[in-house]
Parts: sequence; C-alpha cells; structure tokens
Amino acid sequence: MEFILTNQKCEACNAKASLATGDQIVSLKLQIPEWDIVESDGVKQLRRSFTFRNFKQALAFTIEVGEMAEVEGHHPLLLTEWGKVEVLWWSHIIGGLHVNDFVAAAKTDALFMKKS
Repeated sequence: MEFILTNQKCEACNAKASLATGDQIVSLKLQIPEWDIVESDGVKQLRRSFTFRNFKQALAFTIEVGEMAEVEGHHPLLLTEWGKVEVLWWSHIIGGLHVNDFVAAAKTDALFMKKS
C-alpha cells in the first residue's frame, strides 16, 4: 500500500522522536517536488514560496495554512507579503525534519491547488 502524505495525520512529536532518515527524506520528497530542503543554523527545513495576484489572496492562503496547522497540531514559519507566502516546515522540538513536516507540506500544496 502506497504511503500518500495527504492521507496522513501529523503525530504528536516529542524531544525523543526520531528525525526522518536519509532514505525517508528521499522517498517522501518525491511527493512534494516543489519544496526545497534548506538548512538554517544546522537544522534541515522544507521551504516553498507560493505566489498570488495580490496581498489579499496571499493573506487568505496564510490563514488557511494556519487553520490546517492548528488541526494538525504542527505549525510552520509563515512569511506573508504582497503576492507571496513563504512557508517553512520543520520539527522544532527535534531540530530537523520529521515525517510530520512532509505531511504538512503536502497538505499545504493541496490547499494551494484548490486556489489555482
């Protein structure tokens, strides 16, 4: 059975949770090809910028992502500006990428696709 990210629910994460393995990262990244894996202060993160026609649309998307994050119990860094929203997902408590981050990124993509 295929592991489809958008069908998953973020699991509660604690300080003893495991970072995603290299193999998991490679496999899961295939489902979110528009996302970049970046590193900030030694912490791997998923990052994607979404573009919109104006600030109002960017703000509406930011709110939708925030509402999804609340439901999932997993929260991103969101930067909203005119016509653009940058989203970064990583698991703060373990200092890097967890499967939750890939699930949340896929769900962010799904929200964006509904707008397009």
